[in-house]
Amino acid sequence: MNFHTLSVSSSLVPCTPKTYLCSNINNESSRVNSPAPSQLTTKRRCLFCGRRHFVEAATLATTLFPIKPSRATNNSDSDYDYADVLNQFHPPKPDWYEEFYAWVMNSATKSYEAEVAKYKSQVLSNLKGKKALKILEVGIGTGPNLSYYANDSDVHVVGIDPNPKMEKYARSAARLAGLLLSNFEFFQAVGEAIPLSDASVDAVVGTLVLCSVKDVDLALKEVKRVLRPGGKYVFVEHVAAKDGTTLKFFQRLTDPLQQILADGCHLSRDTGNSISKAGFSSVEFKTAFVSNASFINPHIYGIAYK
Repeated sequence: MNFHTLSVSSSLVPCTPKTYLCSNINNESSRVNSPAPSQLTTKRRCLFCGRRHFVEAATLATTLFPIKPSRATNNSDSDYDYADVLNQFHPPKPDWYEEFYAWVMNSATKSYEAEVAKYKSQVLSNLKGKKALKILEVGIGTGPNLSYYANDSDVHVVGIDPNPKMEKYARSAARLAGLLLSNFEFFQAVGEAIPLSDASVDAVVGTLVLCSVKDVDLALKEVKRVLRPGGKYVFVEHVAAKDGTTLKFFQRLTDPLQQILADGCHLSRDTGNSISKAGFSSVEFKTAFVSNASFINPHIYGIAYK
């Protein structure tokens, strides 16, 4: 794949949900159950929070990755407000909304996914052939990317997403992709506070995510933190149009409505520039227009190396 190394001033806007910290570890073969965020009291110690709990977690056979509270949360070994950590980045939404949004993402994006397949296949092919065996997908949603990289029996994937209703779709997508269900875990978590240890993954995948996180720079800092040296951050994002264009005018006009309807998605963020300035050793990407995405254009797709 011949990418150009760019420092782009156009903005990326991804439309996938963010992610919750330290939630359920769900596995088909065995489960460690913890209450849903909405059921938690305001003061509760997370299963994997604090040094003692991290040691306990390391002994669980269901855990595929080293799990540890993100430094972004500034946790200590003392109790902290678990609900506040979750709500800070992704305030709780009604159950019906989460269910409806997950259904929409699973059933109404077929034509879009068909058009972006050629771009996704170019960048995600860089993870195949045992080039990345431990992969984190931020904002995994319903799992449309799994078919591009998760069909190897040696691949282990953790998907994080703030919407717990996405899990059933993501698990189904993992099964269809040929991923062993024992090699797949789903967490509720936000990209700004990834519940994995430093340097614990070979690659991070994020498509249409950075538009909806509250803090783009913090999310990118977290991506770098969990990546091993030389690891890859593979992304596909929609970005703001050029200043002075009609498209940019409509993006600014409809941005507030887009955020309401699309779970916090922003249309006019300068996300491409944010990735270029995030401190990766190199960033390579190309630009494309997706006809099915209407005014959610242009898109960029590429790889950032730690």
